[in-house]
Amino acid sequence: MLFIEALIALLIILICAEIFTNGVEVFGEKLSLSQAVVGSVLAAIGTALPETIIPLVAILLYKSEAGSHIGVGAILGAPFMLITAGLFLIGLAVFIGFLQKRRPFKLYIEEKTFIRDFFFFLLSYSLAIFLPLIIPNTRILHYFIAFLLLINYAIYLYLTFRAESLQVEAYKDLYFEKPLKWLKVSYGKSLTIFLAFIQSVVAVIIMVKGAHLFVHALELISQKLGFSPLLFALIVAPLATELPEKFNSFLWTLRGKDVLALGNMTGAMVFQSTFPVSVGLLFTEWKIEGLALISALIALGLGGLYLLTIKLFKNLNPLLLILSGMCYIFYIISVLSNFN
Repeated sequence: MLFIEALIALLIILICAEIFTNGVEVFGEKLSLSQAVVGSVLAAIGTALPETIIPLVAILLYKSEAGSHIGVGAILGAPFMLITAGLFLIGLAVFIGFLQKRRPFKLYIEEKTFIRDFFFFLLSYSLAIFLPLIIPNTRILHYFIAFLLLINYAIYLYLTFRAESLQVEAYKDLYFEKPLKWLKVSYGKSLTIFLAFIQSVVAVIIMVKGAHLFVHALELISQKLGFSPLLFALIVAPLATELPEKFNSFLWTLRGKDVLALGNMTGAMVFQSTFPVSVGLLFTEWKIEGLALISALIALGLGGLYLLTIKLFKNLNPLLLILSGMCYIFYIISVLSNFN
């Protein structure tokens, strides 16, 4: 029964991912927004917000040492998951599309867009991780870094909206629009924009509920199989909560919309390394060490590798994204060996 519950929850997530991508595509197309703006800002923030709520609740409402640890773990886990398992998902989609002869085994990216995304991610995350390690870790330092991170994200948004990028082309008509077409009701562009916005919001809300059901079912399954709940929390839960809402990137990649797909990941990485990290800096002791530090170093190392690759070769090899998933496996091994 638990396996059926997990499958139903996963099905809800996948259906909502399709509805969300459709809504965001139409919304961006009707407003003549670029793929960089839709992928790196709208889709990225829209699907990253649910994960952002978890550390906010843990830190601000529980107000305990355990709550702080959970919150900081969730904050650091998000960019790590995106840059390892998340980008693996995009590489996997390219590989599947290649096997199906729907696309070549290569990514189509906008060089400037992703150099900007990786640069701001590396800058923000490095400030948050390394400054407290090399400078006395005081509350004043926390305030200073948090201020810099929020300024960084504001600059990032400004540059993203100003940058040149291909405009969005919707893959399908808006789902929420179809009943009106069936009833032959006349309506204007403004109603389509409103419905696209509502459709995207509704999809995210239901997707969050589906993700929670999925995690709950997996937790119960892990307990029945005798798997440590603590290890489950460190390994399985972040993967289950972060990746389902990024499945829209998998769909976009299959359809050849690589700028939207990759931008959804990298834009979320920039967001997750600024706003949630600022919350951690302002309301916790922000002592990054042990396994938490390892996850941050892996994320920064991969980010630097991707940035260097784009600068040298003007592209990203899908094989590199697939191999980045091995870093998540390495982290699992590190966690397991730590508890042996």
